[in-house]
Amino acid sequence: MVYLRKPALGDLHEIRLAYARSLSIHHPWVCAPSDFNSYLQQEGRYFLCKRGTNEIIGTFNISGIIRGNFQSAYLGYEVFHPHHGRGHMRSGLALLLKEAFEVLNLHRLEANVQPENAASIALVAKAGFVKEGFSRNYLRIGGVEWKDHERWAIVNEVWQPRD
Repeated sequence: MVYLRKPALGDLHEIRLAYARSLSIHHPWVCAPSDFNSYLQQEGRYFLCKRGTNEIIGTFNISGIIRGNFQSAYLGYEVFHPHHGRGHMRSGLALLLKEAFEVLNLHRLEANVQPENAASIALVAKAGFVKEGFSRNYLRIGGVEWKDHERWAIVNEVWQPRD
């Protein structure tokens, strides 16, 4: 039903529209990128696309990769309207974890989620992430307001690939 792919510069128009039509589901959790050209060139950016139509229905970003003895990174993600609540992100996250642990050879992936974002917490919990703590004033959302976040993480020893 879905697949992951890397962004291309030709995705600029579609991704701008996806963020614009998703304001009502993204607010107050996430803001659209301020520089879409840089966004499309992020090394750890993946688009979740619908098989058949190839429409971009969500995005994942693996950032802050630290190698050596740590082998860890951060995970960010968004789903776009009207695809929320349909299980696509759950399938996409399974694909992303496979990429993180089997291709990128990470040991740990951390997702920081605002405590009020029940859908996002359910997504990571169902994928096997474990709540590790609470970070006060962790992230400045949209460059405007500092928000508290719960810290969730998964390590490759407990991750189970899904078919």
